[in-house]
Amino acid sequence: MVEDVRDEPVDAPTLHEIRGWPASIDVPVAATAFGISRSHAYELIARGAFPAKVIQVGTRYKVITASIVQALSAETI
Repeated sequence: MVEDVRDEPVDAPTLHEIRGWPASIDVPVAATAFGISRSHAYELIARGAFPAKVIQVGTRYKVITASIVQALSAETI
């Protein structure tokens, strides 16, 4: 489970659900896919270590949904 901004448990999205997301999403939504908090996601972005492709649009960050699917689908050896 993932905590939302109100600290209430929410279910993490399934890979099937993520595939139905728009082409790019906000960081807090992307964070739920990886089971991390919003603040941790922004820390990872600042360090260049977020596990999916992030683009900056003006002062906002957007995460590319296809890169989330790719990251979550990757096989580990």
